[in-house]
Amino acid sequence: MTATLQSQAQQSIAENVYHHALALIEALKDNYRQYAIRGHHRFAERGESVEYHLRCIDELKNGKTDVDYEIETGKKYHKVIMITSGFSRSVHCFIDKQTGEVYKSASWKSPAKGVRYDLRLIADREWLLENADWSGGYLYAK
Repeated sequence: MTATLQSQAQQSIAENVYHHALALIEALKDNYRQYAIRGHHRFAERGESVEYHLRCIDELKNGKTDVDYEIETGKKYHKVIMITSGFSRSVHCFIDKQTGEVYKSASWKSPAKGVRYDLRLIADREWLLENADWSGGYLYAK
């Protein structure tokens, strides 16, 4: 009976880690949207192609962006992938499926050494979701 309870607890942690990874993706998308809106505002305020930049701002506010994120799940890690302009793909970070530990990427296939954040810890998770930036700078802050 104890093995069953332990298995259920591990399954629950793994499910929570996946949901936290999805929340991270939403935070990254929102950060990119805000970044792009600020950039288009700057150009519009300078008087450069005002109509174009205002149209881009409206599209961004309606959810259309050039950057997207997705999760590819492997044996040990969830790989968070950044997709730009619909076809360029790069690994944004790795998340251990069982522990919720977040790593910078060393390559397409493996994380860098050293845990950056732990999604199971409320303080880490809240900081991460508040400060995650689309380009990954937050992964160097710790």
